[in-house]
Amino acid sequence: MKAGHLVFLAVAAGSGIAAVAAAADGDPNARAASPIYGVTIPEGYRQWDLIAPAQEGEPLNELRAVLGNTIAVNAYREGKLPFPDGTILTKLAWKHVQSPEFEPASIPGAATTVQIMVKDTKKYPATGGWGFGRFVDGKPVDAAQHETCFACHEARVKDHDFVFTRFAP
Repeated sequence: MKAGHLVFLAVAAGSGIAAVAAAADGDPNARAASPIYGVTIPEGYRQWDLIAPAQEGEPLNELRAVLGNTIAVNAYREGKLPFPDGTILTKLAWKHVQSPEFEPASIPGAATTVQIMVKDTKKYPATGGWGFGRFVDGKPVDAAQHETCFACHEARVKDHDFVFTRFAP
């Protein structure tokens, strides 16, 4: 299934520094970069393959979809851990609502966040090789929220290269 069928979050690689520099120069086409990591939302990510859907319970109450670039998808299919540099995961999240047409069904409501993870072991050695970005309405959230990213991944999924999402066959 392609990313256009679901909303996803992922991690953008590499272009954060260029995006920050372009934004400082007043470039209207510059993409906003996350504080701390300089991660941006990757172009074309909605055309990426689906890694897995997910549902987050209360208090967030969200439907989520994780998309991956070609490097990520190949790593998942080959069972390759740690993930190779260049891996980008994007998580899209929406409020979980009941379908008005079919009561047993859930559908995406309002979009909440897009989250990105970019694997670059040289650029992000202090965070297991991963850079993080969390965006609301296309804008990065503050540094305080980004400071919580790696600690959560490190505490719970260190043995899976700091990645929560498993491949959905």
